[in-house]
Amino acid sequence: MNLQITNKCFIVCGSTSGFGKAIALQLVAEGANIIAIARGKEKLEELKNLQTSHITILEGDITQLETIEKLRKLIENKTIEGVVVNAGGPPAKTVLETSLEDWDNAYNSLLKWKVALVQMLLPKMIENNYGKIVFIESSSVKQPIENLVLSTSLRLAVVGFAKTLAQEVAKHNITVNILAPGSHNTPAIERLYNKKVEQTGLSFNEVKAAAIQQIPLQQLGEAEDFASLALWLLSPLSKFVTGQTYAVEGGVVKSSL
Repeated sequence: MNLQITNKCFIVCGSTSGFGKAIALQLVAEGANIIAIARGKEKLEELKNLQTSHITILEGDITQLETIEKLRKLIENKTIEGVVVNAGGPPAKTVLETSLEDWDNAYNSLLKWKVALVQMLLPKMIENNYGKIVFIESSSVKQPIENLVLSTSLRLAVVGFAKTLAQEVAKHNITVNILAPGSHNTPAIERLYNKKVEQTGLSFNEVKAAAIQQIPLQQLGEAEDFASLALWLLSPLSKFVTGQTYAVEGGVVKSSL
């Protein structure tokens, strides 16, 4: 399938691990150009060396406003077709384990920077009368996940922001969608397993095996498969899809919404 993204430019946040890396690699494989953002310089350099001519790197924490300002300067003379809004989540905690400081940190790490990033990019997309915005959140926005109260609460706020934004910018040929992954074979899932180890005293492997048994498809998802849906949402082929939340979770979510 021709995704029609050859030589188009996309921003990928969190591009050296998990979903971000898988999406970055598949974009480049399709002939797209990417601006890869991550905190680790060494991993960014490794990524760039895979396809030097198609990858521009930006070292920095995308949840910090100074990194967003660096990005603004970097893309000043570029046309940006799309952005993958993606970063890690807060620690796994129950409601009673959280402090007000945890909630402040969760706001900063899950919502504030995403608003700032999108507000920075929108004028360019509106001027170009085109844009693809894809948020990577969590299936907990469809159905709560144990020990993820901080993530679930603030990611629901992101969904509200994204769906409202989708209505406001549709007239400019800009689409906004949310991917809501469940348990995938990525480093991020380990914090949930480690929390369960702490709570139950079971071994890591026992906790992981029990968790997989709760997935109707009886397996973890793979980041590469997840990335294929992200690429479609970033491509012109998804031009009639906006304001949607796609749960990618192996059948765990029971909600009909």
